[in-house]
Amino acid sequence: MTSATPEDIARRVRPALTKLYVMYFRVAEASELTGPQLSIMTRLRDEGAARISQIAREEGIRMPTASNALHQLEVRGMVQRVRDIDDRRGVRVDLTPLGRDELERVGKERDSYFADLLSNLNEEELEQADAFASVIQALADRFGADKENKEKDDK
Repeated sequence: MTSATPEDIARRVRPALTKLYVMYFRVAEASELTGPQLSIMTRLRDEGAARISQIAREEGIRMPTASNALHQLEVRGMVQRVRDIDDRRGVRVDLTPLGRDELERVGKERDSYFADLLSNLNEEELEQADAFASVIQALADRFGADKENKEKDDK
């Protein structure tokens, strides 16, 4: 068991994550899609059509921010509004075929760039990165869930 606290680990990891984030998104700027838009599109691909309020809650953003991001995606043909089959008054947002294709294209480009970054590691470092990948995924999965649970507790 480690004696390092979450604060100790954060102080060690945060500067490197910031540097990698900046480097990664400099290359990713080649896409006209923003990180938040890609995150929303990925969620729609993985979980299906959703109401704007649900997207905002799960993405950890305010309703106006989600609405604006979705409007921009809709104008570009990446998402479409569809009637909620459970509540005909409601509207859900879903990916279009163009949105799915663009998400796949951008994903492949970013995977390739990130693989190039990882190719600079030696074999032992790659094994460590492989082991740490599940930890990073767990953090990403829990971030939205923790925020959503906290909001429910605050009500």
